Amino acid sequence: MTVTPETRFRTSQLEENDGPPVNPTDNRTMGEIIAARFSRRGFLMGSLAVSAIAATVSPLALIAADEARAEEGSAFKFDELEAGIDDKHHVAPGYDADVLLRWGDPLFADSPEFDPLKQSAAAQARQFGYNNDYVGFIPIDGSAEHGLLVVNHEYTNPHLMFPGIVSIVEKDGKRAAEVAPLSKEQVDVEMAAHGGTIVEIRKQGGKWRVVRDGKLNRRIMSTTEMALSGPVAGHDRVKTNADPSGTKVIGTMNNCAGGVTPWGTYVMAEENIHGYFSGELPEGHREAANYKRLGIPEGAYEWGAHYDRFDLAREPNEPNRFGWIVEVDVNDPNSTPRKRTAMGRFKHEGAESIVAKDGRVVFYLGDDERFDYVYKFVTAGKFNPNDRTANMNLLDDGTLHVARFTEDGSVEWMPIVFGEGPLTAENGFASQADVLIETRRAADLLGATKMDRPEDIQPNAGNGKAYVMLTNNSKRKAEQVDAANPRAANAFGHIIEIVEDGGDFAAAGGKWEVLLKCGDPSVADVGATFSTATTAHGWFGMPDNCAVDSAGRLWVATDGQGPKATGRTDGLWAVDTEGAARATSKLFFRVPIGAEMCGPLFAPDDQTAFVAVQHPGDGGEDWEGFGRPSYYEDPSTRWPDFKPDMPVRPSVVAITKQGGGKIAV
Repeated sequence: MTVTPETRFRTSQLEENDGPPVNPTDNRTMGEIIAARFSRRGFLMGSLAVSAIAATVSPLALIAADEARAEEGSAFKFDELEAGIDDKHHVAPGYDADVLLRWGDPLFADSPEFDPLKQSAAAQARQFGYNNDYVGFIPIDGSAEHGLLVVNHEYTNPHLMFPGIVSIVEKDGKRAAEVAPLSKEQVDVEMAAHGGTIVEIRKQGGKWRVVRDGKLNRRIMSTTEMALSGPVAGHDRVKTNADPSGTKVIGTMNNCAGGVTPWGTYVMAEENIHGYFSGELPEGHREAANYKRLGIPEGAYEWGAHYDRFDLAREPNEPNRFGWIVEVDVNDPNSTPRKRTAMGRFKHEGAESIVAKDGRVVFYLGDDERFDYVYKFVTAGKFNPNDRTANMNLLDDGTLHVARFTEDGSVEWMPIVFGEGPLTAENGFASQADVLIETRRAADLLGATKMDRPEDIQPNAGNGKAYVMLTNNSKRKAEQVDAANPRAANAFGHIIEIVEDGGDFAAAGGKWEVLLKCGDPSVADVGATFSTATTAHGWFGMPDNCAVDSAGRLWVATDGQGPKATGRTDGLWAVDTEGAARATSKLFFRVPIGAEMCGPLFAPDDQTAFVAVQHPGDGGEDWEGFGRPSYYEDPSTRWPDFKPDMPVRPSVVAITKQGGGKIAV
């Protein structure tokens, strides 16, 4: 999710999610490569737009092939939910969707009950944070029904959090919303609402419950002390007045997706850090080009008005201390989280991992911006399943790679290593630390392939494949595509499937294929490629997060759908990737108007799907069913009747099958 100054207070609309592209290179875009590949091969096994192959395959033949898929059947067994728009959660028939946690819910014995009219940083520090994105589960004693839920809190929507800060004014004869500056006390609440939550949960009587004051419960915030580790630790470019050692950072922020490591730690991915910084660098400062490549400063947040470290004029090196992967030892609530700099610095969407054939651990990483890149990190050391302690610093030593996708369907993973290729002193790099601080520029020089907002990337242990969610790219120009790939101004995104060589996730290369081009298949100009077995409820746009369950099945969550973009809310779709039903999609769960669908996560026994519902109600004025033109019209009326089950509170939802059993089986 990209937040700009103009849209921080309304973040649900498609055009507003994209943010300004900052990649200045001439590296080829994925659209150009797909177009060239389709033109060269004519027909690809897998998902192709009808318009791309109409000259060689008749529409009747395509329909016949898809009807055969339908006869063979999907891997998912559930009655599909109807797509639509309203202010409630909906799940497929035969399932329950129970709210497990909401913004402000108490986590400790001494936590105050949530009161939106009496918010404070001290209270928020003891309560569930805001805008929950990534959800992970770490079993306790190997149980699928008792464990730690780990949740990222990406960012804050102050207009939904703080009563009375929005007023309506007359401008040029029109009514407009005006948002008041936040006080230091409100900024402090925001800083406490960011970060992450670790909370014990247990399944009892078929329903999940929070264990309030579980001994491992913990809040991680923008004020939590952390350590820099790996090649960048102690480097001059991360030293500040407050931390002349360059090894201690206060806080983490904009944690989007994330991951759980094979050794049971929690990793948080710092994404859109640019919005938190304001002010101007001193003239001629060496970080000017580095920050421009990341869109720093944007100044969407007001933290710099109250804290020097977010003001570039006072602490010019502070942004280099953010944009990393953060690892947390959940077994010790007093442990110091560590920013693992070997994994690179960019706008991280997530960090999903898998153990390779030789025991090394592979992490897939997306850089969520238009025209940026897909990465893979491979540890130098090997995972030891019998000694957790031996794995605790694996992320400080390894090789980061960036992907180049070619027209012949190959993907090359290029090492980002100081001294190799263009990553030398001649190009301004003096060490591996420099390369990692400027990961984007290093990838530019290597000629990585520009992608359409790479978000979640999920490896599948069962088939040696990885699925790359590409949300959209409204700025792709018409000259970058041709008739074989009619996706200029790619509003709906697509999904790439990578098959690593030999099924080895640590391989230096592999093959790629388009699994799906998203959007409404009934609109010819969209060029969507769902199978014809996909119903009018089953198609989706804007793929964002995803999950692979223990059966190897792909589930896709969306971000950006709504009345204007698709005529439906965001949700969770089941997507067939294998056999005759490939490219068939079914709607399983949908969120309230204005919400983004995040998570998703399946419990180890596949009997629960945890999903995160972020910023519900934001942008709800687009839907007439709310009975008012805007949240801004009379903000004072929203709060006197506030109830805990109102959809305006971001929440984690637990989905279970009525009567028990595995989901979609």
